[in-house]
Amino acid sequence: MAEAVIQSKSNVDFQRIREQFPVLSQQIKGQTLVYLDNAASSQMPSRVADRIDAYQRNEHANVHRGIHTLSQKATDAYELTRKKVQRFINAGHKEEIIYTTGTTDSINLVANSFGDRFIGEGDKILISEVEHHANIVPWQMVAERKGAKINVIPVDDHGDIIWDKYVELLTDNTAIVAVGHVSNALGTVHPVKKMISEAHKRDIPVMVDGAQAVPHTPVDVQDLDADFYAFSAHKMCGPTGFGILYGKKKYLNEMPPYRGGGDMIDKVSFEETTYNITPYKFEAGTPPIAAGIGFGETISFLEEIGMPNIAEQERELLEYGTQKLNAVEGIRIIGTAKEKASVLSFVHEDIHATDIGTILDQQGIAIRTGHHCAQPTMRRFNVPATARASLSFYNNKEDIDRLIKGIKKAISIFQ
Repeated sequence: MAEAVIQSKSNVDFQRIREQFPVLSQQIKGQTLVYLDNAASSQMPSRVADRIDAYQRNEHANVHRGIHTLSQKATDAYELTRKKVQRFINAGHKEEIIYTTGTTDSINLVANSFGDRFIGEGDKILISEVEHHANIVPWQMVAERKGAKINVIPVDDHGDIIWDKYVELLTDNTAIVAVGHVSNALGTVHPVKKMISEAHKRDIPVMVDGAQAVPHTPVDVQDLDADFYAFSAHKMCGPTGFGILYGKKKYLNEMPPYRGGGDMIDKVSFEETTYNITPYKFEAGTPPIAAGIGFGETISFLEEIGMPNIAEQERELLEYGTQKLNAVEGIRIIGTAKEKASVLSFVHEDIHATDIGTILDQQGIAIRTGHHCAQPTMRRFNVPATARASLSFYNNKEDIDRLIKGIKKAISIFQ
């Protein structure tokens, strides 16, 4: 059953919310799980899993193509999610909400479709030094195909965009800026609203990778004035294999389809094919219907908690975790921007990140180690890898205390 809408953080019982995630009660290596890998994929509350199960058991049918009752019921539930997403990010039109398989797919869609129409030889594509590979490689591919060039916005030693360099790189032949809202490897919150405003002074569109932002803070795409904004369901307590691309209609209507097949067409003949209207011209084939319906339930769940409440809860946990980590001898946090989301990426002066992660796993503590699909970020900070503890609103201070205890045990073992 849906809970009543919660108006302020003081009314939120986060312990009760935590109890809606059964996975957090399980035993790993004989100890209760501490899950701190939320930047990779967050956990799913029971009600979302139940909604997916109800569709699979009782409502399963294909969408958009059948006149029978089950098909119409599935279509209504699937399209309701589009309206929920529109409200959740304050898009101006539901036609601006495109279903994809995730952030990576969304970025590839823009790189290919926008690139085919709007990027030409000699154009510049501007990305930051701390992007996820998903916001690097697709642009490299389109640049190679179109004869364009990648320009890189540098960051300082804290992980912040160097503003003067960004402005300097905005030129008349910059075709698009593609930047993460929040760095997955550092937690830096980039000033995307300011960046968008500056780019728009030269009529340069901006694509924002919001995979690490939408799960943690309110996002208003109209307030940001983003031209494109992408995110994934599985990083915000939803199912895998489902994501969103928001795009302004003025671009989407001009962009050619990314993939061909059923449902994205208007009329097909061997002589000519005409395409469906936006957003459906970008949604070829049978979609992940169960995931889409489940994501609608996810949005309702998050809205009932309140994204401002989630942001405040995670800010408090991040401050607590930062204080505790900084007190551990030999530990150095990588990414110390003033504005950060709930990521604690760190190294030890004598112990490899993988070894730390292995010892933590033996204590039932799940973190991520490695380059986090951000190898250029690792090179920028001259580290081979980091250990990354990433927080969600269902975490608590006890989780952080166990993390710190586990790190200290790892240190004692290796020293």
